[in-house]
Amino acid sequence: MSASFRPDIEGLRALAVSGVVAFHFGLSDLPGGFTGVDIFFVISGYLITGQLLREMAEDGRLNLWRFYARRARRLLPASLFVIFATLVAGYFILSPDEQALYSKGAMFASAYAINLWLIRWSFDYFAPDAANNPFIHFWSLSVEEQFYLVWPALLLLAAWLRPGKCTAILVIGLAAAVSFAVCAWLTTVAQPWAFYFSPLRAWEFAAGGLATMAPAKFWRERPQLGAALAWLGLALIAGAYLTFSEQATPFPGVAAVVPVAGTVLLLLSGSGNVQRGPSAMLALPPLQWVGKLSYSLYLWHWPVIVYATMMVPDLSWPGRLACAALTLALSIFTYSFIENPIRRNVWL
Repeated sequence: MSASFRPDIEGLRALAVSGVVAFHFGLSDLPGGFTGVDIFFVISGYLITGQLLREMAEDGRLNLWRFYARRARRLLPASLFVIFATLVAGYFILSPDEQALYSKGAMFASAYAINLWLIRWSFDYFAPDAANNPFIHFWSLSVEEQFYLVWPALLLLAAWLRPGKCTAILVIGLAAAVSFAVCAWLTTVAQPWAFYFSPLRAWEFAAGGLATMAPAKFWRERPQLGAALAWLGLALIAGAYLTFSEQATPFPGVAAVVPVAGTVLLLLSGSGNVQRGPSAMLALPPLQWVGKLSYSLYLWHWPVIVYATMMVPDLSWPGRLACAALTLALSIFTYSFIENPIRRNVWL
């Protein structure tokens, strides 16, 4: 295990994927579980920015081929496997017209561009029709991949202007401010653009990127403050999960600040190794286990519940629990035999 591994971040992943799965499986007690995706965005911004800045500081440059190869090994095998399996299952479940439509979605999903396809049709993520699209959840993975393409260039621009953390903070902060302002405005006038378009979600990744540049020493020397802010961060995430809803909350817009700020506070607290309160809770073994499976869980949960509700429109709670068990089994298989072996393959 890497010396830089942070169990609290693995626990945050578990918290994020649990919210998304609960929302999609119809758990009405967590109507804002969809904001788990925003937690993922902040975590990605935090980890990737930190990784790139460390490489630039140690080597004086960025090896972009190595960076993209790591991302490909991490993400592509499992996602392509799930896309293929979903298409095969759809052959037996979907009508010919549905197969033709959703195979286009599969094509865009495999190219990490389905968010652009959804914008093209002004597709509402919360619309009833979305419940029949087995690939719509790939929109967030597409946004994330597009972030990986652009973010290194932004950090290189900051280093070219003037090497140092201050310039990086200014450049990332400016990008975040512009992205957030346009996102908040478009949420009220063209919500699909604000929801799916990666530049308008960049501020969430940037929030994580800015958090990685905060001095860890500050939090190590103030464990009580760190623990207090971690509780506040957890409360913000819980508040989003419990009070936001697809009908009443214009999203993302200003409302997305709540889960984003909550995630940033938890990341900052954990950076100081504050082993108390939420940071200790997020490091518990069950959350670590779910966190390891979070990527595969996210990939599988949506096609499983979509096809199940197509075949049984009035799916009961025992049926939904069976879908959850199937999702877990598929996720364990994918993590154990595809995702992890390829990612850690010595030859690759």
